[in-house]
Amino acid sequence: MSDPKQLKELVNLMSDVPVLVIGDIMLDKFIYGNVERISPESPVPVLSVKREDQMLGGAGNTLANLAGLNAAPHIISVIGEDAAADSLKAQLKALNIDDENLVIEQNRPTTLKTRFLAGHQQLLRSDYEYKTPIAEATKAAILAKAATLIPSVKAIIISDYGKGMLSKALIADVMNLANDAGIPVIVDPKGQDFSIYKGATAITPNKKELSDATKGRSVDQDAQVVAAANELIETCGIQSVIATRSKDGMSVIEKDKAPLHLRSSDIEVYDVSGAGDSVIATIAASLAAGGSLQDAARLANISGSIVVTKVGTAPIRARELIDALDSDLGDVLIKHYAKSKTLLRQAECLEWDEAAERIKRWKAQGLKVGFTNGCFDVLHSGHVRYLDQARELCDRLVLGLNCDSSVKILKGPSRPIHDEQSRADVLGALSSVDLVVLFGAKESGDDNTAIELLKTIKPDFYVKGGDYTVDQIPEAPTVIGYGGEVKIMSVFEGHSTTNSVKRMNAAE
Repeated sequence: MSDPKQLKELVNLMSDVPVLVIGDIMLDKFIYGNVERISPESPVPVLSVKREDQMLGGAGNTLANLAGLNAAPHIISVIGEDAAADSLKAQLKALNIDDENLVIEQNRPTTLKTRFLAGHQQLLRSDYEYKTPIAEATKAAILAKAATLIPSVKAIIISDYGKGMLSKALIADVMNLANDAGIPVIVDPKGQDFSIYKGATAITPNKKELSDATKGRSVDQDAQVVAAANELIETCGIQSVIATRSKDGMSVIEKDKAPLHLRSSDIEVYDVSGAGDSVIATIAASLAAGGSLQDAARLANISGSIVVTKVGTAPIRARELIDALDSDLGDVLIKHYAKSKTLLRQAECLEWDEAAERIKRWKAQGLKVGFTNGCFDVLHSGHVRYLDQARELCDRLVLGLNCDSSVKILKGPSRPIHDEQSRADVLGALSSVDLVVLFGAKESGDDNTAIELLKTIKPDFYVKGGDYTVDQIPEAPTVIGYGGEVKIMSVFEGHSTTNSVKRMNAAE
């Protein structure tokens, strides 16, 4: 099943397939600010904190990738009884993942990694964690939960970050449960002794891990990778190896089968953090959906090619794989993530999460991102002049466009004149607009502001046109709260969509 059409069908089959992740879940915290002086107490920079972000880390990032693929992820892990655990559970809830199989171990903290950044330069990382082995009672609770869950899932991921949860004995017990139930197990390995993963369907080492696990074997060439992988298969009791090889792509080595070498697309790499989690999640979801290991690797190779073009730890999404397959596995990476090679210019209309990733990438390039919003039902010269001036305030301008239901609530049942897709297409063709995002209420009485969108995408500037003060703008506290700035511009008098509609009606 290497045909793109069949691979797309495999992506669609991932929807709602249950995949169990067993491993070290963490909370990642990012503290952003500015450095303008050195501390008088010691020669260290003083970070003036502007905002904080939190996200799932470790095995949690694998969960986020499974959710992005529309699978139904479950997690068994160990946490503490602390504020970090509460935040972690909130992150799971946002992904519609239950936390009932998280085992609390008293006096053991939830693993928390905090990164302090000035702009996009990391100054310091602090890790709050224990790496000591878990208690026997905790292990027994994990096994009991695994015995209950394993028969109901279609694939299992062992996500080993070496935090003391996954002992050799616990891994062996999980493997026995999975093998007895006929459930494939994919392992993101840790350390140098891969014999602890005996019984695994596949392991996914990178080049360094593959070399270290085979006592320093060279793994630069295809034949060398195959030889190292076969050594692990023979000596460790593992069925197959999927070796991730950075710019050289990925190699699939299965016992008694010809190896498969997959090359990566020639793309601009921004950040490799989290790429391994995207790869293993795609492999597991593909196997859970009934795909072969080689087709799972084909999709995983595309996933890896996409996520390394994003800034920071960002998950893969099913629609991104579909777009890539529609674009012959390459054009989509140019269209969505790399520099455009076409003379035609059309700003894309993206979902909120995709827009947030695009904005992160712009910021990582040192670009200032502005945001403004409106209905823009019948585009007129006042709109165009306003957007041109808004664009002059920043390097990239994001336009929040009220969706059709939102316009109807604001303007009445006869509006909008043009539907949201038509308006997005016209506005996206303007040289001042770099990205379009839809927002707004679906029903009367719902929040019809851009507050939730701004919380997601976090532009540097929020540009508002009109005779306002900052305290009169409902979105202002949100923008200021995450460290952004509100800019108020005058509107161009004598132009309005309402007056345009009146003139058109009078002319009929």
